[in-house]
Parts: sequence; C-alpha cells; structure tokens
Amino acid sequence: MIKELDLFGVFVPPLFAYAALAGGIWLALRAGLRAIGFYRWVWHPPLFNTALFVLLLSAGVAATFR
Repeated sequence: MIKELDLFGVFVPPLFAYAALAGGIWLALRAGLRAIGFYRWVWHPPLFNTALFVLLLSAGVAATFR
C-alpha cells in the first residue's frame, strides 16, 4: 500500500519527497558542474539538466525500494 506524507495537514504522494531530495542534489551538482566549466562540452544544457534530474530521481526511488 502506498503511504501518503502529511505535510501540514495536506496529504502528498511520496514522489514529492523524492523529487525534493533529487532537486536539492541536482542544484548542488549543477553548481559544481558549472564551476568546473563542464557545460562548455554539453551540446544542449537544458536537456542535459532535465536528464540529470530524471536520473537522480529514478536512482533515489530505486534505492528506496531495494
């Protein structure tokens, strides 16, 4: 059974917590990649950022259910 999270009286799905955690990691990783100049080698930075977020989110969900 899927459990909801009670966030100040509002029930939200667990995916919200996973997305918030992945978003925090993504922001830190994106800042680090920008600082070292990684984005000079990326063809389409918004597409890369989206793919990176999806990978982090799916890794977090997969790690939880293992």
